[in-house]
Amino acid sequence: MAEAQAPVIISASRSTDIPAFYADWFFDRLKKGYSAWTNPFNGVQSYISYEKTRFIVFWSKNPRPLIPYLPLLKERGINCYIQFTLNDYEAEGLEKGVPPLAERIDTFKELVGILGKGSVVWRFDPFILTEHITIERLLGKVKGIGDQLRGFTEKLVFSFADITEYRKVRANLEANQVNYQVFTEEMMYRMAEGLAALNREWGYALATCGEKVDLERFGIRHNHCVDDVLIARIAYKDPVLMRFLRMEGPISHLGEEFGGASIPPGAITISDTQYLLPKKDNKDKGQRQFCGCIVSKDIGQYNTCPHQCVYCYANNSKETAARNWKKHKLSPFAENILGDNKA
Repeated sequence: MAEAQAPVIISASRSTDIPAFYADWFFDRLKKGYSAWTNPFNGVQSYISYEKTRFIVFWSKNPRPLIPYLPLLKERGINCYIQFTLNDYEAEGLEKGVPPLAERIDTFKELVGILGKGSVVWRFDPFILTEHITIERLLGKVKGIGDQLRGFTEKLVFSFADITEYRKVRANLEANQVNYQVFTEEMMYRMAEGLAALNREWGYALATCGEKVDLERFGIRHNHCVDDVLIARIAYKDPVLMRFLRMEGPISHLGEEFGGASIPPGAITISDTQYLLPKKDNKDKGQRQFCGCIVSKDIGQYNTCPHQCVYCYANNSKETAARNWKKHKLSPFAENILGDNKA
């Protein structure tokens, strides 16, 4: 076999919903030890070895198909967390292919029961305004989900739909005859103020994904979606992963109130008596300017997600995605998601 990359951290995936549609393929490839990936910019195919993989960040709007496979990850000594995009655009039909909202909320809670609260991150992504969705209505949608997730999540991550910057998003909205409105900075501040008010009841960590706008005064930070801090808190007992992240520890402490030393600035607390000390910046400099993710390898392919979200940035069109989904099903365990190894 050709020489392969061997990433320690896998992203599965920003480019398509692997848990919802390709879980069988992914876990088959994990057992086989590798998969193929085609660069969307130059068409060059390469191989990804899972020999060194220690952690997976899953991204999904319907991660239920992951549930039967989670014990396999444990057997292989691989930890994970899930970025669960849980939106409410049911009435407007903006996400035609996702399960009913109530079912998705049940899935969220079930996954928390399996993985733990910190290992399932709530995303309402993206926020979008249309002739039917005002800021007030959007805040109501967020509240409806946020109230139901109390006790099941620690964080809400969100972004504002990038309509002017992403040609695919604009083209897909227009093709679906959605009369959208672009968020201005003032509108972003109004949305942030509303979220901060809601959060006085919830107590979640609020964070933006890939946004330039500074919302710190509302208690909203810039997120790290592939997050070394969260990874370390989940998998601090994995010495191989901690060496990769250059985390020193776990270091035991009693705290100043018990006569011990104070915890150093920047330390990651993992228990009442232990912390980790980061030794380097793991930021992935190959991502967008305002993306805070650390280094990982994304294994997905664009134009393969059949959720039919009308604002999609990952598909040229829903027709292209549907064709590629059918192509995959003709050869569901090939090296490449697309089956014929051509993106």
